[in-house]
Amino acid sequence: MTTASELHPKDRLLRTASRLFYAEGIQAVGIDRLVTEAKVTRATFYRHYPSKDDLVSAYLTATAEQIRDAVGQARQGRTPREALRAVMAVLGDATLEDGFRGCQFLNAAAEYPDRTHPVRAVIDDQRTWLFGVLRDLSAAMGHPDPDHAARLLVLLHDGAFQSAELDDAKAVRETLRRAVDEVFPDAQDT
Repeated sequence: MTTASELHPKDRLLRTASRLFYAEGIQAVGIDRLVTEAKVTRATFYRHYPSKDDLVSAYLTATAEQIRDAVGQARQGRTPREALRAVMAVLGDATLEDGFRGCQFLNAAAEYPDRTHPVRAVIDDQRTWLFGVLRDLSAAMGHPDPDHAARLLVLLHDGAFQSAELDDAKAVRETLRRAVDEVFPDAQDT
């Protein structure tokens, strides 16, 4: 396993930013703190990330890649119903992780209200991807309105990620797991 000091400075910055941005909020963490905790210079910071917003975009992109990998693995070799259950389980399991503070993308959207900001493009891309995965699985299960089903599941995801921070995370996870059978009681599993 690679220790933090063995990482390339760019990777140390990204790892440090990911930890701090998620735990404390993006706007609450300044560049001085990032460079101090990552043990890099300001010049190194700006060489790899021309602005803090570029680092925020990189943080969200890296988070999206991790989620996409986990969802891809969850879907692999499963029927559509099993895959959808597994996807919702992956999402629900995330709410039980140590230090869980909600959805990184929803948190970032709250800090970047301007829908034209470049950070919002990363957020929008992830939400579009999640909707597409859920729509495709809904269609594969024969749902008569897969777009509506996907919108409903995205709403469940969003609500779960907010509720898990406020309520019983285990109950939230179980609700997500059960949602597939309740939203698709008569769906095909081809």
